[in-house]
Amino acid sequence: MSRTVYSALAKVFAIVLVVIGAAAIYGGNFAHGYVTDQLSQEKISMPTQEGIDGLSNEESKAALTPYIGQELTTGPQAKAFANHYIWEHMMAMSDGRTYEEVSGEYMAATKDSSVSADDLAAMGQLRQTMFMGDTLRGMLLSAYGWWLLGSIGIYAGIGAIIGGVILAILGWGVLRTKADETVKAATAA
Repeated sequence: MSRTVYSALAKVFAIVLVVIGAAAIYGGNFAHGYVTDQLSQEKISMPTQEGIDGLSNEESKAALTPYIGQELTTGPQAKAFANHYIWEHMMAMSDGRTYEEVSGEYMAATKDSSVSADDLAAMGQLRQTMFMGDTLRGMLLSAYGWWLLGSIGIYAGIGAIIGGVILAILGWGVLRTKADETVKAATAA
């Protein structure tokens, strides 16, 4: 293929990449804005220093410390709150058991006539609390997932635009100049 063909292809792909890049950045920003709007409506506050100090896991303390007292509005905040605050509290109240384990124990206890009504009520309350914690964690982690997809879209868009600019420089500059020189040399001969 001649330089003229390469130049034309570079121009076409430059335009395509810039358009795709702009759309990806728009989509990424839309995802970030939508997640922020939805999380803001919930009016969730990140833990205070006292709340963080009450946690036993040092990794959780470190993950939450940058967000002390802030309003929860971003995907990274949602992930930290779900995995390091809600989860820690759930594990503390259930002695390290998951919702599924607590629920299974509760269901078995409902069939056991030797379990007192008070114990059954306490198990039912723990089961319900664990369910609510899991539900909130799931919603927050979904918000984080959409935030992450938005971030990937933004970075991919930036990469596509950079690629498009490089191809534009090649198509309208380097390759075109070389093609013009080739045509001039052929015409002069």
